[in-house]
Amino acid sequence: MSEQPGQSAQGPSDPTPLVDWEFAVKVGSRFAGEGPEISRAEADAVVAELRHDAHRSTGLVREYTRLSAATDTAPVLVVDRPGWVRANADGFATVLTPLVDKMSSKKGAPGPISQAVGSRVTGAEVGMLLGFLGSKVLGQFDPFHEPAGRLLLVAPNIVHVERELDVDTTDFRLWVCLHEETHRVQFTAVPWMRDHLRAEIMNLADSVEPARMLEDGLKRVGDVIRGEGGSLVEAMSSPEQRVVIDRITGVMSLLEGHADVVMDGVGPEVIPTVDTIRRRFTKRRKGASSLDRLVRRLLGMEAKMAQYRDGAVFVRAVVDKVGMEDFNAVWAGPENLPSKAEIEDPAAWVARVHG
Repeated sequence: MSEQPGQSAQGPSDPTPLVDWEFAVKVGSRFAGEGPEISRAEADAVVAELRHDAHRSTGLVREYTRLSAATDTAPVLVVDRPGWVRANADGFATVLTPLVDKMSSKKGAPGPISQAVGSRVTGAEVGMLLGFLGSKVLGQFDPFHEPAGRLLLVAPNIVHVERELDVDTTDFRLWVCLHEETHRVQFTAVPWMRDHLRAEIMNLADSVEPARMLEDGLKRVGDVIRGEGGSLVEAMSSPEQRVVIDRITGVMSLLEGHADVVMDGVGPEVIPTVDTIRRRFTKRRKGASSLDRLVRRLLGMEAKMAQYRDGAVFVRAVVDKVGMEDFNAVWAGPENLPSKAEIEDPAAWVARVHG
């Protein structure tokens, strides 16, 4: 039920990188599992429908958002869980290399044996993370894949959720595609966005101090487990890093909230059961087991859910006040992006940008 990303997960040119990415892919693929049972004929039909819906979404997103993005700039891949794991291992290897290199230079290079063992252990840890996420994610736009990103749709997870929610499959598949296509439009119609996010990642790397980051680490992880902190990233970050993280949070809240507004706002004439889908999907998010909620909190996925919610509230509030055309001023340049505080206070953003 998939098309393979067609790229090998390789880290830096160093023959023994700090993360054994191939081992991470193997662990992650096993940990993710295969997904629901489905016949070959049904699987082929799902892949064909998702590809069709992804292309159909382009015009719908353009009409609703009034953002102009060239079509067919990014490949659409309908993947299985192992395919998603490999694609994201590739992405992690590319995006995290500057951060890993910074940490290595600051704490000194380990010996070859220690590095080989360490890369295997880290590969297993990353693999388990990718495996967990690979069993949950419905779709994803990867903006950092050269040359212009790629859109991934995880077919078995989409089938699993639509069965669990007992919703109209045609409507649900288009609903998911609208969200991911909105992300493609965001990064295509706003060409500076990819470089801006990459620069923020570099800013985060520049602020890394390994020794300081690990001070009181166990205590802070314990706080997260008890629900007294945010995610592991927040728990292990310094005050300087949290400033950067807050900026990134503002951007991601905007991107995710905007996509959520689009997927719900294209109109019942396109997705007649959209209200039912949203209601059941939101209820499903809240109904996770205690263990699942703990893992989500550790990985920052609870914060991700807040980004969807808070970002959507921001977008709707601004559009209601100034209209879609003036809302689109948010894409004019990095200086117009909302801060984390403005996401929670849309009127402050309107006052700053539109006077």
